[in-house]
Amino acid sequence: MAIKKSIEAVETASDQSVEAVATAAEQAVSTVAQATKHLVPATLVAGTEKIQAEVTATMEKTMKTAEDLVSFGQGNMEAFVKAGQIWAAGVQDLSKQVAATAQAQMDQTVATFKALAGVKSFKDAVDLQSTLARSTLEKAVAETGKLTDASLKLAEQTMAPLTARVTLAVEKFGRPVA
Repeated sequence: MAIKKSIEAVETASDQSVEAVATAAEQAVSTVAQATKHLVPATLVAGTEKIQAEVTATMEKTMKTAEDLVSFGQGNMEAFVKAGQIWAAGVQDLSKQVAATAQAQMDQTVATFKALAGVKSFKDAVDLQSTLARSTLEKAVAETGKLTDASLKLAEQTMAPLTARVTLAVEKFGRPVA
């Protein structure tokens, strides 16, 4: 019987200990809940505000970059249009020069053939023909030089707007974004 009473005493003591531990745990949980009740919302709000500020700053940078790219693309198109206009005008001028040279050569050839019709000797005909050939060759060399210079100048002028855009691209996009 004593053993039975001892076992009952131990059971009672352990029940009381379990209840004491449970009560202490409940009090601890309640204390922690009360403490975090005030801290968690403030921390959560501060964290949310920080994240929102970072997202807003990132979106502003992204929008600025997109605007810069659109603006840069428009500038590129304007440069291509300007280069095309310069090229078209230059080709037209070169064509006029070629046509004027061809017309002058044709006029000289016609004048020489008219003169050939009135020659009295074979020597005079050969002299007129060789004069025409020499003159034609000299003018062709001179005009070729002029056309080459004009073509190179036209190429430089045509490429100027495009070269300026490439330089701008290197300046603008060749450096790391801060």
